[in-house]
Amino acid sequence: MITITLPDGSNKQYDQPVSAYEVAKGISPRLAEASICAELDGKLVDLDRIIDHDAALVLHTFSSEKGKEIYWHSTAHLMAQAVKQLWPDVKVTIGPAIEQGFYYDFDRDTPFTEEELKQIEQRMQDLSSQALPYSRTELSKANAMKLFGEMGESYKLEILNEIPDGEIISSYRQGDFIDLCRGPHIQHTGKIKAIKLLKSSGAYWRGDEKNKMLKRIYGISFPTNKELNEYLAFLEEAAKRDHRKLGKDLDLFSISDEVGPGLVLWHPNGAMIRHQIEAYWKDEHLRRGYKLVYSPHVGRSNLWQTSGHLGFYKENMYSAMDVEGQDYYIKPMNCPFHISIYNANLHSYRELPIRLAELGTVYRYERSGVLHGLMRVRGFTQDDAHIICTHEQMDSEVEKLIVFSLDMLKHFGFKDFLIYLSTQPEGSVGEKEDWDKATESLAASLTKLGLEYSVDQGGGAFYGPKIDIKIKDAIGRAWQCTTIQFDFNLPERFDMTYIGADNTAHRPYMIHRAVLGSVERFFATLLEYHGGNLPLWLAPVQVMLIPITDAQLDYAREVEEKLNAAGFRCELDARSEKMGYKIREAEMKKIPYMCIIGKNEAAEGKVTLRQHTVGDLGSMSLEAAMEALRQHS
Repeated sequence: MITITLPDGSNKQYDQPVSAYEVAKGISPRLAEASICAELDGKLVDLDRIIDHDAALVLHTFSSEKGKEIYWHSTAHLMAQAVKQLWPDVKVTIGPAIEQGFYYDFDRDTPFTEEELKQIEQRMQDLSSQALPYSRTELSKANAMKLFGEMGESYKLEILNEIPDGEIISSYRQGDFIDLCRGPHIQHTGKIKAIKLLKSSGAYWRGDEKNKMLKRIYGISFPTNKELNEYLAFLEEAAKRDHRKLGKDLDLFSISDEVGPGLVLWHPNGAMIRHQIEAYWKDEHLRRGYKLVYSPHVGRSNLWQTSGHLGFYKENMYSAMDVEGQDYYIKPMNCPFHISIYNANLHSYRELPIRLAELGTVYRYERSGVLHGLMRVRGFTQDDAHIICTHEQMDSEVEKLIVFSLDMLKHFGFKDFLIYLSTQPEGSVGEKEDWDKATESLAASLTKLGLEYSVDQGGGAFYGPKIDIKIKDAIGRAWQCTTIQFDFNLPERFDMTYIGADNTAHRPYMIHRAVLGSVERFFATLLEYHGGNLPLWLAPVQVMLIPITDAQLDYAREVEEKLNAAGFRCELDARSEKMGYKIREAEMKKIPYMCIIGKNEAAEGKVTLRQHTVGDLGSMSLEAAMEALRQHS
């Protein structure tokens, strides 16, 4: 008798081996049709995998993340099949699922055109209608080399050469196409109902600019046309909110090839928004008991040797410079400097907790292919803080950190959050007892505050467990912001101590904490979340003054002077343009308010207040207008 345990704890018993698909069909024909793959004792397998022993079984549909991954990877194989049928001389490389959809890289001399993408898409639909089965074959390395050698697929041979001898290799075939793949896959191509190829771009083989430039095609697929149409509408909305477009339209920042990829130039409007973010950040940290610090942009190599960065992170650090016979590296992180500040003095338990905070600019090498506006850059400012505390203080400190983080994010207008607790991974450092205490502290604080969270088993850093807080934006995307991270590694490496009540040295706990993550990425997230329509307190220009004719210019300048004196950021549009044109331009610049000043307003000492996307709020005294602005600040 074979017993199969389902996720709800119920059991199914069979007197002979049975496939995962047959189990699904026995539960519900609808479930069997919707199932993408199975998870057998924690391992993803094809639905036709025979179960011949007692096992735990999870059936994944498209609604699960694992189901989507397998569905999209299977669609990548379908796309490669279509390309090979249309252009047999093209060589295939790899085609993984990604966060949203899939891509496949091809060795081809010329880029794919829009017309060719449509041809591929149509061929994929034709192959889908044939419901070609995905069939798995296991073979030896020698046989696999022979198979793909005869096919002329040199990239597959390169991959095979890196697989240890004796390891079983699997391939998948659908129709006339065969690919080297671990799997699993969907049952047949007919499950892929709705397909859209989104774009083509260049990509170096294995992400290395020393290798050949390949031609990459990105795509997306869904079980229904309804889901595809909803996704395309989502993409259209996301394009409107793209921070790179908004940054250009609103003149906030630029990234110049002359200066260097991944290095941001902040224009006056963007710099003003950034100033408001940083000023609020500093005020809140001082109010909550943090001490602000500043640290250099470079440090001697021995500092990075002690921290472990040269051993584990050197490929992401900018190369050393020689200063009087000593190697210096540009800093990729602020942590070692904060520890050096702590270690500069002897500390008593009476001083703890010590909270050090810095808006510290760091530099990390990122390949050009992964740079993305402000989201992925080479130079960025970390919203960084380190809390050094006793073991007894950590529960209270973690709770304060969570409350602080959520309060700050809410102040910027964010409302929906996803919280994750990441636990001890394999190969971690530190004592298990410390890991358990720290993880329990994080979990207890979340529970005490009544916050729902998901557990990411083994997702912690090698040096400690962590809490991650992601924000959900107006169109459902999740953005990483806050991290609260225990560290058992650096206190040991830098021999951090404090003198306890027993008058002996003790090792403190250290917590890394970033609320915003980095100023650049947070800035981009903020722009996209609000679609560029920033809250009044963040807007670089809060009020645009628009005189209807030149006759009102003198009065408009008086209004400008009074608004500036009251602390509002305003500009006067003194151009000889029609009022409608000026209003449309202010709307396009997403300026929160306009003061329209005509003959009557000038005569009566009033303004007509107009709100962005809302319209006229009526004629009122300047004092009443300023009070309305204060209420919206």
